[in-house]
Amino acid sequence: MSARTPYVIKGDTGDWEVVMGLEIHAQVASNAKLFSGASTEFGADPNCNVSLVDAAMPGMLPVINRKCVEQAVRTGLGLKAEINLYSRFDRKNYFYPDLPQGYQISQFAHPIVGEGEIDVDVEPAHGGEAYSFPCRIERLHLEQDAGKSIHDMDPNATYVDLNRSGVALMEIVSKPDVRSPAEAAAYVKKIRAIVIALGTCDGDMDKGNLRADVNVSVCKPGQYEKFRETGDFSHLGTRCELKNMNSFRFIQQAIEYEARRQIEIIEGGGTVDQETRLFDAVKGETRSMRSKEDAHDYRYFPDPDLLPLEIEQAWIDEIKASLPELPDQKRARFESEYGISHYDAGVLIADADKAAYFETVAKGRDAKLAANWVTQELFGYLNKEGLELGDSPVSAEALGGLIALISDDTISGKIAKDVFARMIAGEGEAAAIVEKHGLKQVTDTGAIEKVVDEIIAANPEQVEKVKEKPQTLGWFVGQVMKASGGKANPKAVNDILKAKLGL
Repeated sequence: MSARTPYVIKGDTGDWEVVMGLEIHAQVASNAKLFSGASTEFGADPNCNVSLVDAAMPGMLPVINRKCVEQAVRTGLGLKAEINLYSRFDRKNYFYPDLPQGYQISQFAHPIVGEGEIDVDVEPAHGGEAYSFPCRIERLHLEQDAGKSIHDMDPNATYVDLNRSGVALMEIVSKPDVRSPAEAAAYVKKIRAIVIALGTCDGDMDKGNLRADVNVSVCKPGQYEKFRETGDFSHLGTRCELKNMNSFRFIQQAIEYEARRQIEIIEGGGTVDQETRLFDAVKGETRSMRSKEDAHDYRYFPDPDLLPLEIEQAWIDEIKASLPELPDQKRARFESEYGISHYDAGVLIADADKAAYFETVAKGRDAKLAANWVTQELFGYLNKEGLELGDSPVSAEALGGLIALISDDTISGKIAKDVFARMIAGEGEAAAIVEKHGLKQVTDTGAIEKVVDEIIAANPEQVEKVKEKPQTLGWFVGQVMKASGGKANPKAVNDILKAKLGL
């Protein structure tokens, strides 16, 4: 991994840097809502999963869901964060048609999870070497989701669906430690991988179960370092919030556009307004949604209907003991146990299904070869066809069988690619394909020597050339492989050629 270097944007008046903090809203994996027993099932008909509490009927009182509290604690532990034994719910007051109570129950002054830190691995969007950076977590708090306003059914009306009202969310707030579009996407990916591994959120961004608000500001080089030294936010520019981002690609595009928009305003003599903005993926630009509120605008006060949460350390210890292997732990194990690169390990632990698939392929086989085939050949095919791993036409066991044939020299790597293509086409297991099409590799050195002798005898000029320039041996290798139909063992071919030519 290389060192982290500043992400610089060229403006008309010089260089600029971008600074971001992110708020990730992760829907808690729970069958019931945060303060009611209503179902959290996705895709139900509008207003079917709504209790009297969710609809804010008079006299209805919220009752905390213990499972949601447990999931928040598990997530906090996965973020290496402090779990607060005392936390409290507050009312965040604002008006919107899909908020029937007129307030959102959230946590303001006393969140359930305090500060933590995670390491984020970054693959730069425009090339360059991969690197890692630490991102500080400011807090995680529980809150209830709002309903959904529907505007496209009737141009003259707005409809409200309260199925989502009261669903439990974990809001994970980072410090402003993110410094580029690629880092922002990588951070969201890392949080997503952690909550999926923990089983506290399914991470389904298409359904909106995990989405991010990105606070973007720009500043001159050196200002961020001053902020880190002093904690004074005046060293950073005015921030704008990009709301409800649920695509890694769109997150990067939106940040790139927004940063340049702010730079143009400042260089033109204007000032950036603190506001919430939406990203138009079709136009590739952000647009104003509303002015950005500060905490005092919401008139937070303790919710009088809910007692403070007081958690026992013994319960936290019990949850901690039940934690599964987390992405960083799995990556370290893959590197040490299988001897694969840091990069390949990162690709393979990106989600639980990929990791499990690889481990099945690699079991009792050449792990490095298995990693190469999974990350390059299989994932390359799936990406090209727009398929998910679950849609793969080649099972992990079947790919493992192909790896075994390469390892024991039954087939060469080149022939293996042909076999793999036939497996994708549905011809069956690798061993059966090799037998059916007569693709076994020729390892009989006598047969290979015969072919080598014939090619050497037919090409005396090339023999003299390779003796002068040994690096041209590849020409002979190619001719032998061609003559054998690609079946000759490449290592044996090289060894025999070198012996025959005196190299």
